[in-house]
Amino acid sequence: MLGMPGHPHSNSSMPARSDIVIEVDRIHHGFGSQRVVDDLSFTLARGSIACLLGPSGCGKTTVLRAIAGFEPLREGRILLQGQVMSSPGFAVAPEHRHIGMVFQDYALFPHLNVADNVAFGLHAVRRGERAERVEEMLTLVGLAGSGGKFAHELSGGQQQRVALARALAPKPELLLLDEPFSNLDVDLRERLSLEVRDILKAQGTTAILVTHDQYEAFAMADEIGVMHAGAIEQWDSAHNLYHRPATRVVADFIGQGVLMPGLLASPHSVTLELGTLHSSEPLGVPPATAEVDVLIRPDDIVHDDDSPLRAKILHKAFRGAEILYTLRLAGGGQVLSLVPSHHDHALGDHIGIRVEVDDVVAFRRG
Repeated sequence: MLGMPGHPHSNSSMPARSDIVIEVDRIHHGFGSQRVVDDLSFTLARGSIACLLGPSGCGKTTVLRAIAGFEPLREGRILLQGQVMSSPGFAVAPEHRHIGMVFQDYALFPHLNVADNVAFGLHAVRRGERAERVEEMLTLVGLAGSGGKFAHELSGGQQQRVALARALAPKPELLLLDEPFSNLDVDLRERLSLEVRDILKAQGTTAILVTHDQYEAFAMADEIGVMHAGAIEQWDSAHNLYHRPATRVVADFIGQGVLMPGLLASPHSVTLELGTLHSSEPLGVPPATAEVDVLIRPDDIVHDDDSPLRAKILHKAFRGAEILYTLRLAGGGQVLSLVPSHHDHALGDHIGIRVEVDDVVAFRRG
């Protein structure tokens, strides 16, 4: 398949307008002649968790800052609960947007204890209710009884929990998370991202996460927008981004794989060195396009000792339960294959493989 129906920068299925918390409508932002955000749109329904995913410099943090009210718009609008928050020449102040924010560096006040940090945004709440809300939030994030501690007495993961509790305490309409786990080690990052998702879902919080880490995005988000050069390439589920990437950029950024040259045999089939692949849906490549590149993922190549199709092992990367092999086919093409690690072969060995591609993805060559 080539691309997806509709516009890649917008949601494929628009929620009912009454359910929409945030609407980003064709926004543009830049510095001088440099465009950082280019005609970007999306909407987010109440209780959903979205992610803007992309490499450094793609504009994702600028979008988050524009939603928060820290960056002006050159064009377009940002609406919260149907009310315009930003448009060219107009911006509601950040403190009046009822948006919570969790920063990359936690931004805790070192002179305040944990309880006072969490209570920081609760000035309008009566003292008794404030203390009750603080304890409720600390219990929610797994830090009950820690209100008297200071930031320097906490681990990085605990500091991030305090930052989350502080952002959630005023019951914001929208929560923004800017690379919230990037200062944590890999194991803690993965575990905490799942825990934060559970916390947000339990609260019914609508949230937008910004990250460059696709596994973090997969763990937390209901829907993900892959960004490149200030625009959203595809807004979709993690499953569709991996198995049905709309563009080469998405195919390259999400997961691993190779693009193998092939020839379009029919609207539903393509021939390449691995053989002829058949698709239940039209490939979406114009009929006049004979030469295509076909996406082959590591899980599309299955180790099979009985298969007549053989490949030479060029590289191997042990990953515990699996080994990622880089294989060279007889005709010179290369593919990747994830193989259970008890099939431990040496470099230079030839192994049998078979192709099992459920979703055939082809792009016009060029």
